[in-house]
Amino acid sequence: MTAKRAKIAVAMGDGIGPEIMDATLRILKSAGARLDIEEVTVGEKAYLAGETKGISDADFAKLEAVDAFLKAPLNTPQGKGYSSVNVAIRKHFDLFTNIRPSVSLEPVINSRSGAQGVDLVMIRENLEDLYAGIESRPSADVTVGRKVITKSESERIIRTAFEYARVNGRNKVTAIAKDNIQKFTDGTNFHDVFDEVAQDYPDITPEFYIADIGLARLGSRASDFDVVVTQNMYGDIGSDVVGESLGSIGISGSANIGSEFAMFEAVHGTAPDIQGKDLANPTGLLMASIMMLNYLGQSDIAEKVHNALLSTLEAGYMTGDVYGGDYATHKVGTTDFASAVIKRMGQTPNILKPVDYSAVKDGFEIPAFKTTHLADDFNAVGIDVGIATLDDAKTLAADLQSRCPYGLELTEIRSVRGDKVWPEESRAFGSDYLTARFMFEDAAADQSQKMMDVANLTMALSDKNIREITMLTTSADGRTLNFR
Repeated sequence: MTAKRAKIAVAMGDGIGPEIMDATLRILKSAGARLDIEEVTVGEKAYLAGETKGISDADFAKLEAVDAFLKAPLNTPQGKGYSSVNVAIRKHFDLFTNIRPSVSLEPVINSRSGAQGVDLVMIRENLEDLYAGIESRPSADVTVGRKVITKSESERIIRTAFEYARVNGRNKVTAIAKDNIQKFTDGTNFHDVFDEVAQDYPDITPEFYIADIGLARLGSRASDFDVVVTQNMYGDIGSDVVGESLGSIGISGSANIGSEFAMFEAVHGTAPDIQGKDLANPTGLLMASIMMLNYLGQSDIAEKVHNALLSTLEAGYMTGDVYGGDYATHKVGTTDFASAVIKRMGQTPNILKPVDYSAVKDGFEIPAFKTTHLADDFNAVGIDVGIATLDDAKTLAADLQSRCPYGLELTEIRSVRGDKVWPEESRAFGSDYLTARFMFEDAAADQSQKMMDVANLTMALSDKNIREITMLTTSADGRTLNFR
């Protein structure tokens, strides 16, 4: 990053977006931010203009030409045919890291949980998990969302968390996952990777929580945490839990960072109920712009703006969403709040801890990373065949066994939820989708023979509503790689 002038793109946003963006840009200008600004149209206006992904190719090209993107909240129309512009931009620029600091502002702003001394940073993987949006409808009764977790992406986000901790003088990194249930996605491809990467950072304490208790403690004991690294969905939930417990998610900013580009945004929505009423709190977007300034190497301006913001809150100037408590003396709207911050530019707070960004004057760089996880040496041992059917498991099993060609043996049938329903009896609630597991009779046969066996099976079942076929594999030492 550079301390020279930077070129940024700005999206005014929807709902309260234009109001809080105007306030934020006024503050940045008064602080002397070295920015050249290009406005882009994304969100509701783009959708209404026929752009189903919420941004035109021309505006995508503008983003390609800038150093960073500052974005106000956007609306994605409900219904079929529209995709999230946030997701589109994250994927296009490989913005795999979401960084969201949460700091308690007690005693000036009262936290909902009474939490004091909270100063944590949530680092969330931004592209995978259920949020990859890979869904299917294999039958009339069943929809499936695929949770995608790769070892390489887990390593990339976990190393980023440890590097962030080291660069920023933090002492502990906590991982959160649900590997007591999700053995492969959260266990093999996340928790195990976390343990491996932690060995490269002996100066930083590693810690791990199962997701349910980890997320609960983020809400009740957030001061116990320093840097938290987790998958996409847990991070989305956990960061909002912390933000709300500290007073309001309206005061939180967020950074979406890749190796070559970054997008900065407030974490709240468009709040259409207060649109145009000059009531919105611009603090979240302002905090995002402070993160952007640090990213761009303008930490001197970031420090000035942040300390002016803290001084304004100390002086009792607050918008309605956080107004209350002993320090609240001036309930103001969006415009007057921005003016109060501008008036205190150059001041430092006396009650709240002043920020010092001199140590990050060169910006935070995502560490270089190249995928090193090659495909495992594997042995195909069977296949799972997903079938849409109204037959019960016993009836289906009898039919499949009568058709099963040489080389494969039907060993079990599972419900759509993974319950074994044959040959064991089961009380599992029925659906119109069952998965039949066939194992190769000769596990040592070569791959071409096994593929021939699979082809013969699919021919034998050609009149069945086969919706999915999954190869079951083990590693060279016999460990199962993709099934239970």
